[in-house]
Amino acid sequence: MDNKSLKFTSILITLIIIFCATFATAQEVDDESEFTYDVNSPNGPGHWGEIHPEWSMCNQGDLQSPIDLTHKRVQTTSSLGKLDRDYKPANSTLINRGHDMMLRFVGGAGHIHINGTEYQLNQLHWHTPTEHTINGRRFNLELHLVHQSVDEKIAVVGIMYKIGRHDSLLSMMEPYFKALSSTKDVEKSVGIIDPREIKIGSRKYYRYIGSLTTPPCYQNVIWTIVKKVRTVSRAQLHAIREAVHDEAEANARPVQSLNNRWLKLYRPDDFQN
Repeated sequence: MDNKSLKFTSILITLIIIFCATFATAQEVDDESEFTYDVNSPNGPGHWGEIHPEWSMCNQGDLQSPIDLTHKRVQTTSSLGKLDRDYKPANSTLINRGHDMMLRFVGGAGHIHINGTEYQLNQLHWHTPTEHTINGRRFNLELHLVHQSVDEKIAVVGIMYKIGRHDSLLSMMEPYFKALSSTKDVEKSVGIIDPREIKIGSRKYYRYIGSLTTPPCYQNVIWTIVKKVRTVSRAQLHAIREAVHDEAEANARPVQSLNNRWLKLYRPDDFQN
């Protein structure tokens, strides 16, 4: 192999490494044992960016999530269009990642469309209390449905819950939470789950550009937060925290600065109703 070929091969390998590293950072970590939500810990939210070089965005990024959905900054619009969901039943596995319970879909659970791009539903997980706030108010639980496009872009749909009537999805999940909480297992097959059973109850939603709320805090995530706050029972909240085994009361990242980002609220045009 001549020098030209060697040089070309070296450049190609470097590009592949950069390419793979970029896509790797677009994923939430599956093992959350290296960080904590305790603000007083050396591994707490204020220090996530110091734990690994590839997590530096957690401290340095200017498009970080969660944020306060403050009505002082919101722009109301009907041009975003309704949330276009096309979900279907799929096999799933419940995984204890260390600080949260994640339901990973296997074999395709459908998708959403945003601005002409299709985002496949890969997984969902829960945070207690909510990570996002509305005008400074924090609620009891936040569900994140994490989607990814073929070119690795991420879109997350968030639904917030307050204490009240039980939630239908969590009613289905409770036996599996309890099974995990009574063992040291970290993974359990759940079988077919239909994401269409996840109730939204409102066409109004907030939209902004942010980040993953756990390391590596990858940015340019399209966030859609349903405006309606739904309900969950105290027993269901307790079942989630018991199953995690991390002895913490919360797994919610503190609110990050909005900086100069736009924050929109989709409201259907009256003429379309």
